[in-house]
Amino acid sequence: MNLEVDLALVCHPRVRSTFTPMIVTTAQLYKVAYGKFAVGAYNINNMEQLEAMIRTAEEMFPDAIFAVHLDHGDEEACYDCIDSGFYSSVMIDASHEPFEKNVAITKRVVDRAHAKGVSVEAELGMLGGVEEDIKVDEGHACLTNPEEVVEFIKQTNCDSLAAAIGTSHGAYKFKGQQSLHFDVIEKIRDNVKKAGLPPTPIVMHGSSSVPKSEVERINAAGGKLDPSARGVNEEEYLPAAKLGVTKVNIDTDGRLVWTRVHREYFRDHPEEFDFRGPGKIFVKEYADFIAHKNEKLGSTGQLDVVRASVRKRQSAEAFQLV
Repeated sequence: MNLEVDLALVCHPRVRSTFTPMIVTTAQLYKVAYGKFAVGAYNINNMEQLEAMIRTAEEMFPDAIFAVHLDHGDEEACYDCIDSGFYSSVMIDASHEPFEKNVAITKRVVDRAHAKGVSVEAELGMLGGVEEDIKVDEGHACLTNPEEVVEFIKQTNCDSLAAAIGTSHGAYKFKGQQSLHFDVIEKIRDNVKKAGLPPTPIVMHGSSSVPKSEVERINAAGGKLDPSARGVNEEEYLPAAKLGVTKVNIDTDGRLVWTRVHREYFRDHPEEFDFRGPGKIFVKEYADFIAHKNEKLGSTGQLDVVRASVRKRQSAEAFQLV
């Protein structure tokens, strides 16, 4: 089974310590982050990459806090991950179904996940673009309807909501300048508050910025990416976080870093065939990439606050069990 996984990460980007990494649920992270900053969720696309990324993160960020999250799972994949004991969070994506069926599927997953202490992200509305084997053309893409959100949350009890707020999957998101639909984000937040529900963290998918510099360097090293590729403006991450966007999914930008490093390495070293050389370069470049994104998300320097909050909640739960 090929699973697409997010590794949600909060860390001091360059600090070593004797602490061991802590794996928590996304819901635990959201309680601290909501309205203040967003957690970066960096996609990992196969199990081998997942193992390598966690080992590297343990070495470079020994005091990091992680949430291991299944992205865009169907019902069967969610159950496999819930039962594995490894995942702290899953996303059930039934957004292509009619509202009532989306609710029914999501509720089944939530009930099974919560019984095992696993968080659940659901989706309402549909993003355009391409991600893995999921393709939604712009004619079928639709923004999340804020008027449906309250009923969806009440019926499913999901921990977070992936909302279509103007982003799209893949590298070729926009032509020209595009902005997030802040009006939709605000309406979702306000409707949830008026209904007397706890704040619902919003998840923003398709959030890569597709830096022009990366595209240019890839093409200079033999690539043929469309130079018109545009992504989400990084300067909109934090304003969205202040309104309740609490997890930001980033995949394409990481792939661009990988592609640029490997293309430039083998262009400059045509006699080489050992991929371990560019692999070592990629580890550092990817660490720098994550540190930069975390700054834009406002999560840099938040580790101590998150760790203290998580430990406080864990202590309270342990006290209740005594």
